Amino acid sequence: MPLGQAPSASVHLMPCVINHNGPAQITEYFSATVKDCKHEKTVSFRGRGLKGKEISCPQHYTGLVVKEVNRPGSEHEDRTVRVSSVFDKLTYWNLETPPSSDDTIVMSMDWPELAEAIHGPVN
Repeated sequence: MPLGQAPSASVHLMPCVINHNGPAQITEYFSATVKDCKHEKTVSFRGRGLKGKEISCPQHYTGLVVKEVNRPGSEHEDRTVRVSSVFDKLTYWNLETPPSSDDTIVMSMDWPELAEAIHGPVN
């Protein structure tokens, strides 16, 4: 599917491992309970308080949600994936800690600009 035809997705980065691969009923069980307070979001997930913030992808970048099409038979074979949806912002969640500019995901959004400054042509 061409990127221009891929549906837009609501993406959440959770501070845990969830042993599930596939669709989830996010709007029914998660998003409806998110509360916006000042510059952060709060929600409870399985009884634990999460604090989050919505951040945008770096300028000129698009996030991709990919699905594995063919799982390789060995580690020497390439994986084949296809784009299932796209996103331009995501909500990341911390376990009871307010979001800050020191969070890894926030700092990683600066990487494309930093990489261009390091590896780009020198004027």
